[in-house]
Amino acid sequence: MRDTPRICAGLRLLALGAPTDYPDCMFKQHLNGSSSSRPDPAPVPADDLAASLAPFGASRMLPREAYVDPAVYEWEQRNVFSGWKCVGHATDMAGTGSQRAIGSGADGMLLVNGDDCVIRAFANTCRHRGHELLACGTTAKRRGIVCPYHSWSYRLDGSLRSAPGFDDGFNPGEFGLTELRLVDWHGWLFVDASGTDVDFTDHVAGLEDVVGSYRPEDLVIVDRHSYELATNWKVIAENYQECYHCSTIHPELSKISPPTSGENLNFEGSWMGGWMSMIEGAETMSFTGKSGGVAIKGLSDHELSTVMYLVGFPNLLVSLHPDYVMTHLMTPLSADRTHVECAWAFPKDVAGQEGFDPSYAVDFWDLTNRQDWAACESVQRGLSSPHARPGPLAPDEDGVYQFITRVARAYRGKD
Repeated sequence: MRDTPRICAGLRLLALGAPTDYPDCMFKQHLNGSSSSRPDPAPVPADDLAASLAPFGASRMLPREAYVDPAVYEWEQRNVFSGWKCVGHATDMAGTGSQRAIGSGADGMLLVNGDDCVIRAFANTCRHRGHELLACGTTAKRRGIVCPYHSWSYRLDGSLRSAPGFDDGFNPGEFGLTELRLVDWHGWLFVDASGTDVDFTDHVAGLEDVVGSYRPEDLVIVDRHSYELATNWKVIAENYQECYHCSTIHPELSKISPPTSGENLNFEGSWMGGWMSMIEGAETMSFTGKSGGVAIKGLSDHELSTVMYLVGFPNLLVSLHPDYVMTHLMTPLSADRTHVECAWAFPKDVAGQEGFDPSYAVDFWDLTNRQDWAACESVQRGLSSPHARPGPLAPDEDGVYQFITRVARAYRGKD
């Protein structure tokens, strides 16, 4: 992941973070059924929250504090980003012994590909004196996990192998690494560091029929772009959830996909989103509407003529195209700064063809991204004004309503 050191430096303390990724092997799921518990409500005005939760057509945007107050950011790290969140893609870690450190401090996590071809997530803290097992943003490939401080070593399943200098009375079974809940879902890796969020099947309830036909786990990432934005993560997600702005700032996109097309869907779980159609004759989202690849096998006529835009709450944006899948992985760095990694994945047989050029999709969305980023950063600057007040939602912003009510319920401890 590009710019990882900056991500590590920008992260603040959360409640335990976690890892994920799979190698050349199959991943098993680590699920522990537990109910979600949200402690204190977020430090936002109650009256403004009530306005955000009013019926669509009468509601308002989230309180200004939700975007600019460091206390709200810290609350979100403890209560939103400590539950199920995406931490990367399975193909980011290949082969037995692959290790990757993500996050730092309370958010520190270590992803490890085990001897049994299972990717596990551990708190990135040695059971001796708490030293980080790997520095944030670094990777390794070893037959075991070794603390660089006093050389305590662990097996790839997290059990303690050796504690130099301890006598026979020492019980290594008491000092294994702390494992975090990890799921590989269609190639995306999700961790619940809190251990208290809902079962993952509830988190993605209703999504299997939408995502499964694209078989994202069988695609290969061919390009990634990293961006650091001077805006709150929610501004990015809200922008993603509507095309009310498209005719104004996205002329290229609007030419291929009518801004008023499509509809939003209601899912049972924590995700949200909907689809938009493409003009007749368009094969994909590109400057010309033509594809430089091949459509994903098995898609329906509807899927071949539309793009599905999903928000994997809280930090994964998934765009399902007829011939590729694009994701935006958000990492909040502060109340007004977010790192975004955009990745483009194509069918393996297409990506492996000599001369294949993904730029028809990458360049189109890099331009669209930058148009969005400029708008999002301007929104952040505007919200920084003490005179900013929550505005109403337009009739075409029902997708934004889905998102802000999800956030507002979390703020009230009722997500």
